[in-house]
Amino acid sequence: MSNPIFGMSVARPNDEPVPTAGADFSKMLLIETSADADATAFPIGQPRRFSSSDAATVAKLGTGPLRDAVAGINSQLTGLNVGADVTVYRVAEGTTPAQTAANIAAALGQVGYIPSAVNTTPRLIWAGRTAWRRDADTVSPVVAALPEALEKLLAIAPVDVDDTSAANAIDARETMNSQRLMPIGVAARVYEGVNLVTRPMGPRVLGLFARVDNENEGKPFDPIANRAIYGLAGLSRPIPFSLFDGSTEGQQLLDAEVSIVVPGEVNVDGAIAEGGHTFIGTDNTDTGELWKQIHQVRGADYITVKLIEITRRFLGQKITVDMAEAYVNSILFMLRDHKAAGDILGYDREVFIPDRNSPENIRLGRIKLDLGIEPAPVFKRAAIDLRRHRPAVEGLVADIVARLNTIG
Repeated sequence: MSNPIFGMSVARPNDEPVPTAGADFSKMLLIETSADADATAFPIGQPRRFSSSDAATVAKLGTGPLRDAVAGINSQLTGLNVGADVTVYRVAEGTTPAQTAANIAAALGQVGYIPSAVNTTPRLIWAGRTAWRRDADTVSPVVAALPEALEKLLAIAPVDVDDTSAANAIDARETMNSQRLMPIGVAARVYEGVNLVTRPMGPRVLGLFARVDNENEGKPFDPIANRAIYGLAGLSRPIPFSLFDGSTEGQQLLDAEVSIVVPGEVNVDGAIAEGGHTFIGTDNTDTGELWKQIHQVRGADYITVKLIEITRRFLGQKITVDMAEAYVNSILFMLRDHKAAGDILGYDREVFIPDRNSPENIRLGRIKLDLGIEPAPVFKRAAIDLRRHRPAVEGLVADIVARLNTIG
């Protein structure tokens, strides 16, 4: 459209920093079986998204593992947050445990298309049958398929491992090496009607992630350790634990990056709580230490999604000083806000380094930024030196002398 000869024109310059809303990292994907589910509502091999607070839809899941998974998630949600955004991918039950695990592993290979199919990207994933292995020398086919699927979605997954003993749980953990896997070494005992049954702890941990995220304005920067797990009648086995004794079974499991749930004990100093059941776990199965804490991985993923949102707003524009300044400032303002909120400890403001942005690369339309952020660590151990304080006695003597000098 040409400008008028007699009149006015209005332009909207696109040279200002742009805001980003971020993403909801509490959306979930469940991959399991449910033989008696409504085939119309939940067809095999097709993702279905719904609210876990929708009782009518949940009822259509039948009585299989998927129904328990949704119940486990709901049991962790408190206050006004009574529902989770859940996508279910129902797979067929195999004739053998091996076949069922293979079906779930195959479904994980399809997660790349799920965001487009349901118009959302789940960041919390639970896949069933992760505790099943062909033998002690092999990896669960579901666990083997999980890391690639999680990377595609920038997601993490609590992984139920063999809960029959600490040795078996640790042995299963040794088959994993991923920043996105969080092994859990105990199962849940829950009531289904009058029956007391054993069910995976993983979905309940998903619900805990969602609960903690919602306490932090929906952001995934906070750890979930030392939080109550609700809805449990008991645990699949007792795991001895003490805050002071590193030789207990619970501490050994934590040392191997296997998360646990332990009951509270009244008037026991080494207990994690006075009552109920408490989740204890902070780590993934990464070999290195820099990104070992899983809440830091989730926080970095959240910032990565915001960087994607910012960058797509600038792609296609001419590279000018104004454009580059607006692009860089959009990122820096976003990081500033996260630091102010306590989501990260700090960030490097020098992100555009001249030596890494040669004229040749700029001519090709390429801008290189170097971002440095420091996520907040979880408080895992307190070391306190408690010693005598002699100056207090000296002060007592001085006070006595001063008081006596007032007599007479």
